[in-house]
Amino acid sequence: MPSLYETAASLRFFGDDLDPEEITRLLGKPPTVGSKKGGTWLTSMGLEKVAYRGSWRLETERRSPGDLDVQIAELFAQLTDDLEVWNDLSRRFQADIFCGLFLKEFNEGISLSPETLAAAGSRGLSLDMDIYVAEDEDRMST
Repeated sequence: MPSLYETAASLRFFGDDLDPEEITRLLGKPPTVGSKKGGTWLTSMGLEKVAYRGSWRLETERRSPGDLDVQIAELFAQLTDDLEVWNDLSRRFQADIFCGLFLKEFNEGISLSPETLAAAGSRGLSLDMDIYVAEDEDRMST
């Protein structure tokens, strides 16, 4: 099975009463994107959006070939190691690691190491995975 073509990873917290400044103070780094509920934020396309809930998101660079272990380790390396802080945040807010999985061919794959799974679990984080398949021109023409 070939390696996954490309991966994206970001740490995310969401909640109605989420204050991005509080999470920044507790974790030790500002987000790539953050907003209070009702505030505005810019999409990657530069469009201004009104936040229907508070959010704090820290992104890593995409990797090709995909390597979620490295990306997730990069996220955690920038932030506090205090598991009490992590578990408090994950109890109060929706908290996850978003993983974008980009396939170029049929049946690509990726594995996560036990260390990555343990690090996410000990912080109270779930993994949210979206899988994107390349457009098949032959399929599109039928």
